[in-house]
Amino acid sequence: MKKTIKIDREFITLGQFLKHVNIISSGGMAKWYLSEHTILLDKEVENRRGKKIYPGSVVEIPDEGTYFIQAESPAELKEDEK
Repeated sequence: MKKTIKIDREFITLGQFLKHVNIISSGGMAKWYLSEHTILLDKEVENRRGKKIYPGSVVEIPDEGTYFIQAESPAELKEDEK
């Protein structure tokens, strides 16, 4: 399954991303999850929970999906503030 994930800051860490897409339930599970599962960040294996993910990146998690990271536009941010 392919999904677009919008972030409202410069980057998100891999651990934060996993929690954001509900793959793990707490940040403390990130280290364990990354040691047990293969995650590809821009087609390269990544296992550091603190790895920064920027808009334009692609995260692939076998059996879970492919996620395209996108920045929220300033207009979308203002709409959310209302």
